[in-house]
Amino acid sequence: MKNLALIDLFLNEYWIEKGLSENTVQSYRLDLTALCDWLDKNDLSLETLDAVDLQGFLGERLEKGYKATSTARMLSAMRKLFQYLYREKYRVDDPSAVLSSPKLPSRLPKYLTEQQVSDLLNTPDVDVTLELRDKAMLELLYATGLRVTELVSLTIENMSVKQGVVRVIGKGNKERIVPMGEEAAYWVRQFMLYGRPVLLNGQSSDVVFPSQRAQQMTRQTFWHRVKHYAILADIDADALSPHVLRHAFATHLVNHGADLRVVQMLLGHTDLSTTQIYTHVAKERLKRLHERFHPRG
Repeated sequence: MKNLALIDLFLNEYWIEKGLSENTVQSYRLDLTALCDWLDKNDLSLETLDAVDLQGFLGERLEKGYKATSTARMLSAMRKLFQYLYREKYRVDDPSAVLSSPKLPSRLPKYLTEQQVSDLLNTPDVDVTLELRDKAMLELLYATGLRVTELVSLTIENMSVKQGVVRVIGKGNKERIVPMGEEAAYWVRQFMLYGRPVLLNGQSSDVVFPSQRAQQMTRQTFWHRVKHYAILADIDADALSPHVLRHAFATHLVNHGADLRVVQMLLGHTDLSTTQIYTHVAKERLKRLHERFHPRG
């Protein structure tokens, strides 16, 4: 069977099997089409090529200056393709199994300074119902380090403003209790009293922060709201990510001396090594401050 036809067959079945988004499928298609073009140019077939051929393909990409992240994504797509071809008996082996992934540079999470966070949190106009909701959400996000998905799906039964805690069911169905602090509790209370009834407009919902349609807000919608306030607060969009306040929460706790295992528990990380990235962020910040202000830099 022709190379491109096999790739189309794989993508169609993989899309149905995994329920992938259109963007993910197109990303796989782009990478595998590049592989297909290289195979056609070198008169090779997906059904008969070997690991040496694949190493040659990846080597050419390296010579052309492709980044390690791009090569890692390509290798991931190739592995899924050859696993499929082996499973469906188009091949008697999987030539991608012996290939090693490129070493990726460790990336520090983007974070905001404490002043930038303060500017961001003070941007919403609390006299406007929607912005009162956003103010409460931003305050709660920074106070608790919740994931955006956890925030938008938070329900009334999982929050106690009186006790100042939220109960979160995070990744892996793991439960954790997180304190929200006085400032966040105040703004959540203000929204519950004066904003939420207006947004619900008589409708019933157990979501703490409903949309204008009295439904659960999507994480994409909230992310757009965050970017909107960041622009108003004159914060560079490059300093943002969907989890920017979660990162700020953890970084600022570490900066102020919080125990790493406490931060791990609050973030809901299973492995402490995942949390340790924030010690690197704190060290990088201290290093830059030293370089900036020490007379001998």
